[in-house]
Formats: sequence, structure tokens, C-alpha cells
Amino acid sequence: MATQHYDVIIIGTGAGGGTLAHKLAPSGKRVLLLERGGYLPREPENWDSHEVFINDRYLSGELWYDQDGQAFKPHQQYFVGGNTKFYGAILFRLRERDFGEVRHYGGLSPAWPISYRDLEPYYAEAEKLYLVHGQAGEDPAEPPRSGPFPYPAVSHEPRIQQLSDDFEKAGHRPFHLPVGVDLNESDPEAGRCVRCDRFDGFPCLADGKADAHVRCVRPALKHGNVTLLTHAMVDRLVTDASGRSVTEVVVDRRGVRESYSADVVVVSCGAVNSAALLLKSASDQHPGGLANASGLVGRNYMAHINSGVIAVSQTPNPTKFQKTLGINDYYWDADDSELPLGHIQMLGKSDRYILRGGAPWYAPGLALEYLAKHAIDFWITTEDLPHPANRVTVDRAGRIHLAKTYHNLEPHQRLLAKLKALMGRLGCHDTAIPAWSILDKRIPLAGAAHQSGTVRFGTDPKTSALNIDCRAHDVDNLYVVDTSFFPSSSAVNPALTAMANALRVGDHLLERLGAHATATTNTASDGQRQEVPS
Repeated sequence: MATQHYDVIIIGTGAGGGTLAHKLAPSGKRVLLLERGGYLPREPENWDSHEVFINDRYLSGELWYDQDGQAFKPHQQYFVGGNTKFYGAILFRLRERDFGEVRHYGGLSPAWPISYRDLEPYYAEAEKLYLVHGQAGEDPAEPPRSGPFPYPAVSHEPRIQQLSDDFEKAGHRPFHLPVGVDLNESDPEAGRCVRCDRFDGFPCLADGKADAHVRCVRPALKHGNVTLLTHAMVDRLVTDASGRSVTEVVVDRRGVRESYSADVVVVSCGAVNSAALLLKSASDQHPGGLANASGLVGRNYMAHINSGVIAVSQTPNPTKFQKTLGINDYYWDADDSELPLGHIQMLGKSDRYILRGGAPWYAPGLALEYLAKHAIDFWITTEDLPHPANRVTVDRAGRIHLAKTYHNLEPHQRLLAKLKALMGRLGCHDTAIPAWSILDKRIPLAGAAHQSGTVRFGTDPKTSALNIDCRAHDVDNLYVVDTSFFPSSSAVNPALTAMANALRVGDHLLERLGAHATATTNTASDGQRQEVPS
């Protein structure tokens, strides 16, 4: 078929791609969104923990391979909105010091080529777009803000308020997590969120979670100049004879080869898949992979050192919406450590099936039921450091290989010990019980949680693949706008930074295209399902 031409092609509809589409939609420029998955079905199973966590109903089912060649199933979902359909919507800004060089137990975290100040107005814009609720001034590690959060903090339920009080009595400074949710506690009819326990790790049946599909892709498609193709897997990017411009985006759409072109091509597939696509697009002009003259594409893969900790409350924990409390007292140091340890936050409330996923097969159902009723669920995060041997590669068959060794484990172990030592003062059991019933489980390689860093940006083409506008040094019309561009990972959730950066790059693209985001355009009659027939 003949190649169809657009002003901009965006590959991927998650935190980066979906946000960028929203930014460009009012410009009148022809924008094509390519999503390898479809719309996530709205069905009762969305909120069925057995289906989501035991049966893996929404996982891709694909296989990746570790550094020893062993196959594993990555925790990847491919739907409109990307992984934001399942994320916990905790939307932190990186700390101001995270943009500079930081010394850790495992080595140095490199500085960014831009400052926090450069990104701050886009953080504010992203917080408004994604309905971020929070309370400025509570978080002891919070960076400077140009204004308050756009929406008030989500209140703690009684058991979590007690937990917050207990943290405070123990000398800590607990704060309300910044959460992206369509919730108005003063007027329940004004928001979509029903404040349930099916938020973290689940797709939202009520559209109450501020995900990229609901907040960005859906409104973008109301503009007649924006088109979405689902089930459109991009196989490779083809350049002209000079190698300086992408001239063809080759797509497999339900087994049919299709071809598209654009003045600007934006890759936003996630840190693993974006690197894999560039590597699969090797050519005579780019023998090591597209945009890879530096040899860095796929290298420096980072995924936060994350652990889930299930504490057992001495009293039942009837909390529904549990993800409201955070602790950053150990973010930069501790009384016995001059170096950073990391961040503590609440997880969504667990049930017996969520616990079953982390317990041994012989754990009795009644014990899991008891634990679920008494569980208080924590998530702890320590910064992962970039290392060139931690990398994404693609074999001749196009299969993804992911090599990963963590180099900053000591602070994570220290942070876990800090939390465990507090259990008694937080009203949780601190006596010996079966090891599997107090879970402190590291997220494995397959989790791919908070992945970043595989196509880093910078000012020197020898030490980075992208310039500070996230354009490839080697290819004039190619951009990468997801967490791939991160030079370092910090120790807070990366989604808001991906969103803010997409808005920043969006401003650059509007200028490049000679467009304005406020231009008047026609709108599609059906903003949720505008597609070109296959």
C-alpha cells in the first residue's frame, strides 16, 4: 500500500506518547498515534484480583530472555494508555538534587543536562493535566514549587491516619502521597473515583485513575487532526540514503504490512521496547542500530530497586484506598548513613489472591485470609544506578534480551531494616511469625518496574544518544519521549517526569513545526474510537 504521510507519528500511547499527543492535538498538525495493543476491555475482571494477579489476564504473554538466555514473562501490558492503565498513579517530581551528581553506596548517579528549574513549569502543567492531589510543604525532600498542588491531598482512612500519627511519634515526617485521581471528597458526585481497593495494579472500571488513555489520548482524539491505529506493532524505522532522516515507519497491523511516514517520528514504547525498536532498525547507515553512533542505545538500563513489604497489623486494617501515605526521611540520609537510602510509600490494599502471588504454594488459604484482613502494605524504593553492562539487546530472531545486575543494594537493605525496626511502634507484630507471612519481596527482573535509561539524553554525542530536546544526535527527525531518556533514576516514581518531559518536548516540536497548541481544529464525533479501518 502507498505510504501515508503525517506531520508527526507517535509510537506508543503511555505516559510519554499519550501526553505528547495531548500537547500537539490542538495545533492542527496531522498526528498519527500507533499503539501495538488495543483498548483495554472494560469488564468485571478489571477488578478481579484472581484474574489480574493469579491468571495474569492482561499481561502480554510474550517472552524475554535474561543474561543467561533463560526465558521469562515480563510484566508488560500493551493497551491504549500503556502501563498507566495499571500504575498506582503516584506522581512525584524528582527532587531538585536528583538533577545533579549524587554519591551512593554503589557509585555515582550522574547529573542531568537540564536542571530542575528547566522542568518545574512542566511538572506544574503535568500535575494539573493528571489531576494530582497533594499538600505542598509536607514532604521533607520536596523540591521548590511555583505553586500549590492543583488539587487537595487525598485524606487518610482511619487506620492509615493512625499509622501516620505513629510515624510522627517515632520522629518521622509522614506526608500525603501525590496521587493522580479523579476524586472530589467535598462533592462525591463531582469525581469518577469510588475510592475502592482496586486501584494499584488494576485497570479502573470507573475511569477514576488519571491514566494516559483517559486524561490524554481520549481528549486528543476529539481533534480531527489526530488519528489512532490500534494493534499496530512497529517493526522497524527506515531512513533515507544519508541515514539522517526517518522516511518510513513499518507496521505489522494484524499480520498486514503497512507503511507510514512523517516529518517527525517519536518513539515512546517504554525503555526496553524503545531501545529494542532502535536496535532492530539497524541498516547500512546505522549498523549498530538507529541513533546508536554512541553505542549507548540499550545500555544503562535502570529499574528501581523495589520491594513490597506486607506488615501484619495487631488490629484489623479495613482500609480501602490505602495509597495515601509516604515517608521520605531516609531519601538523602539517615542518622547512621551519610548516603541516600530511598523512599517508602503505601501500596494498594492487598487481598488473599494478591498475597497468594508472593506466598509459597503450601501457604493455607485461611492464613492468607487472616493476613489480608490485617495487612498494611508498603512499597520501598532505592535508586538504581546506570551501568553499561545492564542492557537491552535484540537477537537475530528479534527477541529481546535483558541483562541486569544491581549495584546499589546496600542502601535498600538498610531501608528495609529501618522499616522493619518500626513495626512495633507502628502497631504491627514484631514477634516471630512464619517468614512468608511478613513479605519483603524484591521485585524481580520480570517486574520491569520503573524501567528507564536505555536511550539517555545529554550534550555530548559520544556519551548520549539524544540531545537535550530528546532528538537523536544522529537522526534529525527522530525523538524518544518516554523514560528511556533518563540519565539517572532517582528514588521516586518516574511517571510524572516522563509526562512533564513530554510536555517540554511538545513545546519544542510545536516551535519546530511552526504550530501553536491553541489553534482551532475540528473535533471527531467519537473521541474514544477514532481509527483508520484496517
